[in-house]
Amino acid sequence: MHEKFLQKAIAVAVDNVKSGQGGPYGAVVVKDNQLIAASGNQVTRTLDPTAHAEISAIRLACKELNDFQLHGCILYTSCEPCPMCLGAIYWARLAKVYYACSRYDAAEANFDDSFIYDEISVLPSERIIGMLHLNLPNAKQPFEIWAEKFDKIVY
Repeated sequence: MHEKFLQKAIAVAVDNVKSGQGGPYGAVVVKDNQLIAASGNQVTRTLDPTAHAEISAIRLACKELNDFQLHGCILYTSCEPCPMCLGAIYWARLAKVYYACSRYDAAEANFDDSFIYDEISVLPSERIIGMLHLNLPNAKQPFEIWAEKFDKIVY
């Protein structure tokens, strides 16, 4: 069964490239052996650098299931998720991920995310893109208000 859904993710990626819709990536979300959502990479089509196949499929699946978490769902993707997609996978609470190509295969095709993997372990103040902490007196106010809120939806 896993091979079938992973083949579907690869087919989405192939169709995405052939149709000119975006990059060579495809992803599907499955729950209880049922296809919930499928998407190719939409970065260039939508002019959205976050519109990777995995994130787009996660967004569609959340809408389909009317939930912001995908407990019990499996993501099948044509390539090992990049750091951004990996974060989305954890936030969505997916149960498992199956992927076809590795990050090294992607790098060979000129989709190299190694610099991002490297940056994650660097202190924010030492990253290539400057990340500067400003210590404002009311910086924690949103968290304090959240902590006091009784009708919040915890995630």
